[in-house]
Amino acid sequence: MAEYPLDWTALPKDAPLYEADVDLSGPVADYGAHLSVIRDGTVQLPERLTGLLTELVRQLNQLAVEEPLVALKALADLQHAISQTGHEAAYELVAEDVPIKEVATALGTSEAAARNYLRSYLQS
Repeated sequence: MAEYPLDWTALPKDAPLYEADVDLSGPVADYGAHLSVIRDGTVQLPERLTGLLTELVRQLNQLAVEEPLVALKALADLQHAISQTGHEAAYELVAEDVPIKEVATALGTSEAAARNYLRSYLQS
């Protein structure tokens, strides 16, 4: 594991790190590599679903600026659908006794976060 020591006393106190005269290329590259490893272990979404989600986000962002009430209504409807579908999916994972480690890897998160995620849907 690479280390990138910083002399915090030499850095400006109220300025972001990227504004300091510090080479961040190493840590940024390592972080990108770390994210790639995690992303590669997650469940891959079907291309069609990824396209739909991308378009949904684009439209919601546009609505938030142009018609914020419509955006909020769409988000409220979407939250309801997410809650319902999340409950069904979480219930199936529990019923099938899928190991929490597998769930965490599929979601790209820790086991504790995966447990909380499942619990949040099961309690809704």
